[in-house]
Amino acid sequence: MNGREINWTALVIVVLLFVVVAVMGFLAAKWRRGPDVEGLHSLDEWGLGGRGFGTWITWFLLGGDLYTAYTFVAVPAAMWATGAVSGFFAVPYTIVLYPIIFIIMSRLWSVSHRHGYVTSADFVGGRYGSRWLSLAVAVTGIVATMPYIALQLVGIKAVLTVLGLGSSGNVLLTDLPLILAFVVLAAYTYTSGLRAPAMIAVVKDLLIYLAVIVAVIYLPIKFGGWDTIFNSAQAKLGTVSQATGKPAGVFIPGAANYSAYWSLALGSAMALFMYPHSVTAVLASKARNTIRRNAAILPLYSLMLGFLALLGFVAIQAGTKPIDLDGSVNPQLVVPQLFLDHFPAWFAGIALAAIAIGALVPAAIMSIAAANMFTRNIYRDFIRPDVDARTEAKVSKIVSLVVKVGALVFVIAMDQSAAINMQLLGGIWILQTFPAVVAGLYTRWFDRWALLAGWAVGIVFGTVSAYNVVNPVTKAHFGGSVAAFPGTDFSVYIAVSAFALNLVVAVVLTVVLRALKVRTGEDLTRPTDYAADETDPKVVQIEQTQHYTQPGGPSPVA
Repeated sequence: MNGREINWTALVIVVLLFVVVAVMGFLAAKWRRGPDVEGLHSLDEWGLGGRGFGTWITWFLLGGDLYTAYTFVAVPAAMWATGAVSGFFAVPYTIVLYPIIFIIMSRLWSVSHRHGYVTSADFVGGRYGSRWLSLAVAVTGIVATMPYIALQLVGIKAVLTVLGLGSSGNVLLTDLPLILAFVVLAAYTYTSGLRAPAMIAVVKDLLIYLAVIVAVIYLPIKFGGWDTIFNSAQAKLGTVSQATGKPAGVFIPGAANYSAYWSLALGSAMALFMYPHSVTAVLASKARNTIRRNAAILPLYSLMLGFLALLGFVAIQAGTKPIDLDGSVNPQLVVPQLFLDHFPAWFAGIALAAIAIGALVPAAIMSIAAANMFTRNIYRDFIRPDVDARTEAKVSKIVSLVVKVGALVFVIAMDQSAAINMQLLGGIWILQTFPAVVAGLYTRWFDRWALLAGWAVGIVFGTVSAYNVVNPVTKAHFGGSVAAFPGTDFSVYIAVSAFALNLVVAVVLTVVLRALKVRTGEDLTRPTDYAADETDPKVVQIEQTQHYTQPGGPSPVA
């Protein structure tokens, strides 16, 4: 049985803040709605918040979307357990990410604004005239997003565990609070759509900033300064593991770790904005320059993430013991346990509430994004091409519920490591959509069938490579995200190797198919689409004359 006592003060704070954000979620249904909007009866209104979020709302939305509860739990946990290669790479990767947002996502916003695209798969279908390539992008996005949602629940479970809710011998007591939290999440997401997480993200981010800033000032003073903390971390990570005969982790990456470190950072940066929820947050903004301004100010989150990562080293010096319900060591509990051990209960409650709320925001956006992809790129393209806007919204709402239930069942019924393994695969899979989406924003040179073949090869190669990585301690497959690049001794992120193979196949097959003069699909976009802004008079003209710009219109691909 679990020997933890419930920390009632911290628990009450967590519950009160959860109730506050739940009420906000329901009230958001009427937030920022124009006088001509009777209800959230289209994907533009329900799934993209009316495409009207300004710079600051978009900043909080993207921050809440990208810096999830699992990020706050997993990054310092990785620093505590294995060090910089698996933990601190998340900081430079987010920095690499922002030039990608500035350059690439502004173009995607422009073309999507002109044509009424709701998902990246919408754009791919319109650009290449291929619903099969669009389907591949959509299915990849949906499948990759599911474990991402599940991992948000892992963050909430970590909070509930350290609070004392749960027992290794009582499954109902352990899972009931998690179920109730997700029922509320499902309810306000269904009624309010993207407006709910956009509003809640403001509260979540303010709480996170408060908790992290106080922690990085107070805890180093309490434990003898950063020099003492770094010395303790270096000693722990340099200790040789009896199971592997190697050091337990990496304090500062050496030459042997360089390729793994930079490829993890680069591959993760390239992959993150291929996820449906990232695209959804971008397309919800009201202007092209809103995206660019956000690319300039989002690095503030990277600064916060760097401080948060260092809390993993602080926990080493503090002697934090992240013991799970079954008595085993669970690194995911490190940060929640650190706050509970070394802060007053009321402040620990605020910090733990920030983590829990930090799960609700991205989980809502992810479920909306996955539902939009199903509705637009599977239901409309393959089942009901003549579906109207109201029906699209209804289908997407229902699918968002199904997605949440699936993620909840995944976490409750399966081991936590299964969700982590699936997330590992999700990152590998989603990067394989990069050539179709990003290349399409700049050139129509690639052939649609070549891109589809490259995607398939990358998916298969990445999955097999990840399966062949065996955990040296547990001997389980899917034991890591790094493997030797084919034909070399350099260890790199598997997704990058799969992406390179994907790109080679796409280039070679495009040359062959063009030589054979295979027919290409119709491109519905124009060169001027990729630089359009909200004030561009051509946008108004095109929206008035072209049927496919209207939300809920027939599928643009054959």
